[in-house]
Amino acid sequence: MIHVEGTLDPTRDIETLDMELALADLETVLPSLDKAQRAGRAGEKEASARAELLGRCKDALNDARPVRSLEFNPDEKKILRNLGLITAKKVLYVANVDEADLPGQGPLASAVRRRAEAEGAGAVAVCGKLEAELAELSEADRKEMLAGMGLAEAALPKLTHEAYRLLGLQSFFTSGPKEIRAWTIPIGATAPQAAGVIHSDFERGFIRAEVYTLDDLKQYKTEHAIKAAGKMRVEGKSYVLREGDIVHFLFNV
Repeated sequence: MIHVEGTLDPTRDIETLDMELALADLETVLPSLDKAQRAGRAGEKEASARAELLGRCKDALNDARPVRSLEFNPDEKKILRNLGLITAKKVLYVANVDEADLPGQGPLASAVRRRAEAEGAGAVAVCGKLEAELAELSEADRKEMLAGMGLAEAALPKLTHEAYRLLGLQSFFTSGPKEIRAWTIPIGATAPQAAGVIHSDFERGFIRAEVYTLDDLKQYKTEHAIKAAGKMRVEGKSYVLREGDIVHFLFNV
């Protein structure tokens, strides 16, 4: 954001950006609305419903209100996804703070947080200068620097966690001789659905899942010891994965 007025005001910046994004979305909505209205007058029932939806979007955008501020039923949400409107998407505000205010408790960062809370959006404070310095360090030096500043972790992991929360996502892990890999799934995904993220054949031929946790691995060190301790769970098709599960999928196609 270029501060053309020579002062820092994140609320004003957000409002300016919202206006620009609303104008961009109007360029998408207006021709789609005109097309839907013409089709509706020709007797297309679905086009009339589409026109009504687009009319509501147009009114909101004309008032510089984002489309996400409106309420939609599942069918309307499908139409919106096809339009790809920017202001229909969820928002995560990132406040670039000074090294003197790493928690983001200063007046400017607090203003961003209040705005986010009012909208149901996410907000994270990040010190860009510090993160750039940390990126240049080895893992050992990075931990030492963070400890010296009284921080448990850098801000970028917090940013990732907040993005996942906002989007309703979580991770599970698969472990093998060559690699350990994280996979992203929606919160509430069942074991077969999670298997399908790896390969469609895994979901189609799903038999069962063998599951343990990172805490189990920390305590028992190896999968063999985890099994011996009875901590390796066998789960079926209805099992809903939890954040951080480590999973082996058994399938047959």
